[in-house]
Amino acid sequence: MLMNLETCQWDNQLKKFFGIPEGVQLAQICSSAEVYGQLDGSIVNGLLEAIPISGCLGDQQSALVGHGCLKEGQLKSTYGTGCFMLYNTGTKRIMSKHHLLSTVAYKFGPDQPVHYALEGAIAVAGDAIKWLRDELEIIKSAAEVESLAERAADLDGRVFFVPAFSGLKAPYWWPDATGMLIGLSHKTGKAHLCRAALDASCFQTREVLDAMCKDSGCNRGEMVRVDGGMTVNKLFLRMLADTLQVPVACSAEVEATALGAAKAAAFGVGLEFCVEDDCMTITSPTVENFNDHAYAEWKEAVNRCQSLSQHLLAQP
Repeated sequence: MLMNLETCQWDNQLKKFFGIPEGVQLAQICSSAEVYGQLDGSIVNGLLEAIPISGCLGDQQSALVGHGCLKEGQLKSTYGTGCFMLYNTGTKRIMSKHHLLSTVAYKFGPDQPVHYALEGAIAVAGDAIKWLRDELEIIKSAAEVESLAERAADLDGRVFFVPAFSGLKAPYWWPDATGMLIGLSHKTGKAHLCRAALDASCFQTREVLDAMCKDSGCNRGEMVRVDGGMTVNKLFLRMLADTLQVPVACSAEVEATALGAAKAAAFGVGLEFCVEDDCMTITSPTVENFNDHAYAEWKEAVNRCQSLSQHLLAQP
């Protein structure tokens, strides 16, 4: 929050804005991969004596490295309670004009260049499944969603779900938006709602990816690397690939974040590590052209969500 992204040093204007008194000594900013110190072996009876601490990455940046997205144009998307997508922009910092965040991705060594990323955060992804289970109680476990959502494709009607439980984040940043279900009829059942919950994550990812492409001037890339709890759902991966119109690559390594931290630590002490992941399961699009009509209806649902929220806020 206080760092200048260009210089990677504490920014005097930001310190003044946040009321940091002059003369306050802040911690030294270091790169993502260098030796910061050593463990005190006395903590665990000497077993970890003098082991270097040599890697430091934020959660999503670590997942980016864990997936091996070290080239400009590579991107990853993590699906937990929410969704976080990072797009490697190389050594060029892009100031987003489409409501994304520009951030430092990594800097592998004090004398190495800084690599930047565009980040898009989605507030609700897996949390929508949790809501179906815990609040609506229409499923007993998240594993049921796949078969139910698969069945919805053969049923009449389509439901659109805007899961704005705590507002909408990228690319809207509408903190006051409230959730909405559109398209309900007497034929609507739990299969429709499960499908709509998966659709919502796919459509929101498409919105963020479209914004990244506009900001970077690049195409969608050769694939999107994914991880997180939702990626065990094979139907979700197929829907995501169809929505994005690019292959979706799911790593066999579930903990991409931990792997990225390990890679940074290895680099910090001069050890080599494998950048590419050779154990990915790739899900390719099953349709040549994405259903733009469905996406347009989703966008209309989002607009109605915002309009209703503004109306409710205006009430006395």
